[in-house]
Amino acid sequence: MPLTRDHIRAAAEAYLARHPREREVLAGLLAVLDGPGDPSSRSTLPGHVTCSAVVIDRDRRVLHIGHKASGKLLTHGGHIEEGDRTLLAAALREVSEEAGIRSGHLCLTPQFLGAPIDIDVHDNDASPAKGEPRHQHFDFRFAFYLTSEQPPPLTLQDEEVQGAQWLSFADVRSPTLRAKLVESGLDGRPEPVNASVLIHDGAGRYLLHLRDQRDDIWEPGVFALLGGGREMGDRCLEATLRRELAEEAPGLEPVGLEPYAVEEATSVDGLAVPIQVYAGHWSGDPDTVPLQEGLLLRWFTPDTLDRLPLSPGLGDLIRRHAAQHPAADSPLDGVRPLRHEAPEGTELHIVGVHLHLQDEHGRILLGLRHPDSAYAGNTWHFLAGHCEREAAISCLVREAKEEAGLIIEPDDVELVHLVHLIDSPVARPRIGLVFRARSWSGIPEILEPDRCVEWRWWRPQDLPAEVVPYTRLAIDGILAGRLYSEMGWGQR
Repeated sequence: MPLTRDHIRAAAEAYLARHPREREVLAGLLAVLDGPGDPSSRSTLPGHVTCSAVVIDRDRRVLHIGHKASGKLLTHGGHIEEGDRTLLAAALREVSEEAGIRSGHLCLTPQFLGAPIDIDVHDNDASPAKGEPRHQHFDFRFAFYLTSEQPPPLTLQDEEVQGAQWLSFADVRSPTLRAKLVESGLDGRPEPVNASVLIHDGAGRYLLHLRDQRDDIWEPGVFALLGGGREMGDRCLEATLRRELAEEAPGLEPVGLEPYAVEEATSVDGLAVPIQVYAGHWSGDPDTVPLQEGLLLRWFTPDTLDRLPLSPGLGDLIRRHAAQHPAADSPLDGVRPLRHEAPEGTELHIVGVHLHLQDEHGRILLGLRHPDSAYAGNTWHFLAGHCEREAAISCLVREAKEEAGLIIEPDDVELVHLVHLIDSPVARPRIGLVFRARSWSGIPEILEPDRCVEWRWWRPQDLPAEVVPYTRLAIDGILAGRLYSEMGWGQR
C-alpha cells in the first residue's frame, strides 16, 4: 500500500498536538498537504516531505553521518521512495542504506512511539544538475533506540556518506532536534511498547485469537494473543491492554491481570518490539464475545498447540505458563468448564453488575463512555462490569475500585434492580444486576480513560439525553420502586 496524504497529515497533526506553537512554522507543510501535488514526491514544489531516523544508544548519544554533498554532520534521512508504505518505514530504510543498521537492531521509544519527535523545515539550494530549483524539505524525524547495549558495526554508504559520529544530545547539530532531545527524557534503554494477555481458565485451557489473513497487518493468519501497541493517551501498559481488549473483543474482561513475561516480536516494518505479556483469568464462552478484529476466539490446551499456526514463540510461552500453573492447583480443582454443560435448550446469559450511587442531594453518579468505545460511545452509563467466575458483589467492589477508585464494603451493598435485556435476535441475552451502595469512601476518579472520560452527578429529573437505554430504564424502575425490567424481547 503506497504512502497516503492522510497518513502524512495524521502524523503532522499528532506532532502539532504535542507542539501547538509550531503550527505557524509548519504552515508551508500544511499548505503542501492541502495542495494538489503528492507531498511525498521530490517533484512537488516549492516543498515536499522527507524522513530521518534519530538513532539513540544507551549513552544518550545520537548517530550522525558525514554527508558528502553538503559536508555537514546529519542524522540519517532522505527522500521518500515508491516502496515506502509509511513515514516510519522511509526513515528505517534510510538508516539501513546509509549506515547498514537493520530495522531489527532498532525499536520504538515509549515517549514517542510511531510519532515524529521533530519536524524540521529547511531550505535546499537549487541543483541545476537535477533540474531542481531552490525548495524546502519538511523533514519528519523519528526516534529509535538500539536494541543492544553496544552499537552494531556500521556499513557506510560510499556514494553519499563519509564517516559517522555519535554525538551527545547537547551536541546534536540540528537546533530544533537538540532542544527536543534535551527535554525528552529519552534514556536509550528499550522497554515494552506493546501489551498482550495470556488468558487462561484456570483449568488448563488458553484463549487464542485467529488473526486476519492480510499482508498489511502484523502476524497475519496465525493464532496469537489479544493485545496491541501503546498509544499516546495510555497512562500505562495495562491501560493499553484494556483499551485493546475493549476494541478487539468488547465484553472480554479477564480478572487478576498480572505482568507475566516480556517477549520480543518483529513489527511489519521489521522493528524489534518488546511486549509486556500479562496473565489473566477468564472462563467464559468465546462465542458470546462480539469480536471486532480477527476471525475467531477459541480455547486450546497445550497438547494441541503443535497442530496450530502460532505467533512465533507463543507455544513455548503457553507451555511454560502451564507448567508453572498446573490445572490441579486452580480454583476449579482441575475441573474443566464445558461449553455445553447447561441442560439442553438453555440459553447462556452474560451477567453484568452496575453501581447505583446517590449522594446526599439525591444525585446519581454516571460516567461518560469514551467516544471510541466499542459499546455506547459518548453515552452516559452506570459504573459497570462483567462477572467472571466470581460473586456479583465481589465483581462490583472490584470494578468500583478499578474504574473510579471508590472503596465499597460488600455488607454495604443491596440489589435494587434487575434488567433482563437482549440487543438483537442474534445477540446473547444479558442480565444486568444493579446494586446500590449505602456508603462508600473516595471521590470518583478517571482511572480507565480508555473507557470513561468523565464522572458526573446528575439529578434524576435532569438526566442527559445520551444515557444508555437500559440504564435509564433501570433508574426509572429504581425511582418507582420496581425491582425488575425487561428490554428488547419484543424484537424476537
